Amino acid sequence: MAIQGNQISSFTETIKSMRDIIITNIVLTGQIPAPTFEEEQKAAMLLERFSIAGVDHCTTDGIGNPIGIIRGNDRQKPPIFVVAHLDTVSDKDVDHNYMVKKNTIVGPGVLDNSVGIGVLASLPDLFRGLGLSFDSDIVLAGVVRSIGKGNLEGIKFLLDHWKGPIRGAVCLEGHKLGRLSYGSEGLRRCEVECTVYPGPSLKHRYPPNAIIVLNEVINQILQMRFPLRPMTRVMIGIISGGLKHGNAARSARLGFEIQSDSPGMVKDVSDRISDILEGMAHEYRVNLKLKIISEQLPARLEFTHPLVKAALNCIKALRLEPVVIPSESELSAFLAKDIPAVTLGITYGEESSPPGLSKIRIDTMFRGIAQIVGVIKAIDSGVCDEQGVD
Repeated sequence: MAIQGNQISSFTETIKSMRDIIITNIVLTGQIPAPTFEEEQKAAMLLERFSIAGVDHCTTDGIGNPIGIIRGNDRQKPPIFVVAHLDTVSDKDVDHNYMVKKNTIVGPGVLDNSVGIGVLASLPDLFRGLGLSFDSDIVLAGVVRSIGKGNLEGIKFLLDHWKGPIRGAVCLEGHKLGRLSYGSEGLRRCEVECTVYPGPSLKHRYPPNAIIVLNEVINQILQMRFPLRPMTRVMIGIISGGLKHGNAARSARLGFEIQSDSPGMVKDVSDRISDILEGMAHEYRVNLKLKIISEQLPARLEFTHPLVKAALNCIKALRLEPVVIPSESELSAFLAKDIPAVTLGITYGEESSPPGLSKIRIDTMFRGIAQIVGVIKAIDSGVCDEQGVD
């Protein structure tokens, strides 16, 4: 039976009474550095937390995803997946000590996505504290190699090698409370590396400045026209380069994403940018190399899908304002395999200074966890059993 709205609201106080368990799991897992491709120690800690929480089965798959399984009551029901990514953008040499205050936790990667991993580790204890059981097995997975160059390799490996159907899935992200994602855009994440050839330029008295060249690349991208339908845009995210204030940069790097509801438009825009780079490489006598870091195809559930409706009901029952946005997370991997899934935000937070440092609010986290429990129970009641992914 699905949980009703008033029941979800009542969960918050019980979850709040287990505050210490949740915060302990966030801190113990979050204080272990886990840049992409280097998540082994954090994965081991998550497995340890699963074991202490008494899950029925702990394991690690062939790519290093730590998995805890809570056995359900009906062996005929496919499992429900709950996942959060292990890796963070912070390097290993960054101080990962977390500071817990009355209503905040501050530390590298806590917003994206140590709070998600800490909540994932706490779910077995929370289910017991709430007196809940499930027909389906609940598969709790911390997935590796997710962000950036990881290109969602962890979740793709897990789903490619999972034997049997999956009933539905919930993906956990730290920010922000009320977030509901049930679709993913098509995207191609790219890097352009500009390298100035040694020696003087044939066109210029002095060698070109790699940063100035990339600035011109940006200008030409911004002059491109994109359709509103299908929605298409290029998001400039990173530019770096140079060694000294007084020297022209001999190399520089530009990072951007092509985003669209249409996979054909993603390729079309990528081809147009390739033409821009080829022309400018000849014009400025520099080497411009385009590298595709990651990409995904668009996929979504319809707004009328019972899982989307159930998630919205859970959010509204907690007096939260739903924020519907597309997701680049593990959601896209589930939808690509026709597995109904949503991504939920857990709490409010913000990025702090220096870069990589972030903080989350503790008081709003308990409602975020209550919605997660409600959606898991809705999947267990059958909201994903009849309709698939479009």
